[in-house]
Amino acid sequence: MLASPMSLSNAPTMTSSRSWPYFDPEYDTMSSIIDPPKVMIDNDSEKNATLVKVSSQNKHGTLLEVVQELMDMDLTISKAYITSDGGWFMDVFHVTDQKGLKIRDEKLIGNIQKALSLQKKKWTAEFQKCPGRSVGTQTISEHTAIELTGTDRPGLLSEVTAVLAEMSCRVNAAEVWTHNRRVACVMYVTDEDTLGPIENVRKLERILEKLNPIMQGCDDEKVARSVVAESFTHVERRLHQLMLADHDSDPSVSQSQISSRKQKNPNITVEIGSEKNYSVVKVQCLDRPKLLFDTVCTLTDLKYVVSHATIYPSGSYAVQEYHIRSMDGRTLDDPAKAKVKRCLEAAIERRSSEGLRLYLCTTDRPGLLTEVTRTFRENGLSVTRAEVSTQGDKAVNTFYVTDVNGLPVDLKKVEAIRKENPFLEVHAVPAASEGARVLDASPFSKFIKSSERLLQGLGWRV
Repeated sequence: MLASPMSLSNAPTMTSSRSWPYFDPEYDTMSSIIDPPKVMIDNDSEKNATLVKVSSQNKHGTLLEVVQELMDMDLTISKAYITSDGGWFMDVFHVTDQKGLKIRDEKLIGNIQKALSLQKKKWTAEFQKCPGRSVGTQTISEHTAIELTGTDRPGLLSEVTAVLAEMSCRVNAAEVWTHNRRVACVMYVTDEDTLGPIENVRKLERILEKLNPIMQGCDDEKVARSVVAESFTHVERRLHQLMLADHDSDPSVSQSQISSRKQKNPNITVEIGSEKNYSVVKVQCLDRPKLLFDTVCTLTDLKYVVSHATIYPSGSYAVQEYHIRSMDGRTLDDPAKAKVKRCLEAAIERRSSEGLRLYLCTTDRPGLLTEVTRTFRENGLSVTRAEVSTQGDKAVNTFYVTDVNGLPVDLKKVEAIRKENPFLEVHAVPAASEGARVLDASPFSKFIKSSERLLQGLGWRV
């Protein structure tokens, strides 16, 4: 079922149309208690991967829950074999750690078994208080989670953070995605006065009143949306849902945008055929982390049941084949095929990040995010994706930036920014391709882990 955003007393209408956060009811059936999921970890059958075998009662969304759990533990799924006919599913995942190695750590193996053995996610207080992992109500999470969708443009993130700073709010975490000139964002904010969620209803109303016209921009054709999240949802799934509801996959983009997108992603192919009582969806594109989650998330939220699936690598590409039907057992007609094709292509592209990848790590302080995004805007940099977090008293952020026309940033410009802002330390290299994985052994990871002394001051790694 769908749950509406939090109702505010006497709150003005922010948009003319709404899309509601997805809500999974937390019911434990007697059968799941009697016959819980079975998880087996096999380190002997494959030379280069650990096999995670899961068997359980099947329901809509079970496959997504399993993939999501593995993703949240930073595991890479290189292959998968999925069967879920009838009321039972059996999945086999070939997984490695971030370095591409088998899972040998006994504690991690125990965590995998524990997580996948639960029929439903247990929203513990610790998990609910972790911004960036779930979208939740302000009273439980100790943060106010604000969802934003609207028209993307250079400087938008700077304008949003400036409003929050003006309203004495601190951004503790945020994730921003852009696609086809649309933007979706989940921000976790606290009140500077109370260091907790924004409990002043009138203040929250004023924040939303200020944010909505900013998200609307000059685009009168699509509706902007600024609301407070209510129901718990995994944040990355929520971003997919927000962009899906915002119709970012619609073909209503300019010819130049279409040409640019094809140039960036020349080898994303989605083919849909038929086989017996199934529609067969085949996806092929450059492999990258979280690709399986993105495609399974889309099929799940489009209300399709995955009965069989095979995922395997082909060089630097990933091939995914799904046998699907709608929840009422029907196969896809031509309009449905076209929609699924568009939505899967959009889901793959949303996480694709262009330009330079900038890492920022420094002591957190009020107004830091506003200062950084203003520096981007004043120097003609546009943020295409962002991950903002706080770890203790440190702000650890990642930004992907292009110039205002969506083109790669000249490295000389980055150096000029550093010279104009001596407190910034910038080392610029081109962003890695989408097929490449950033390993724990990367210079930035070593920078983060080597010494707290190195975290003092503001440092960027591009």
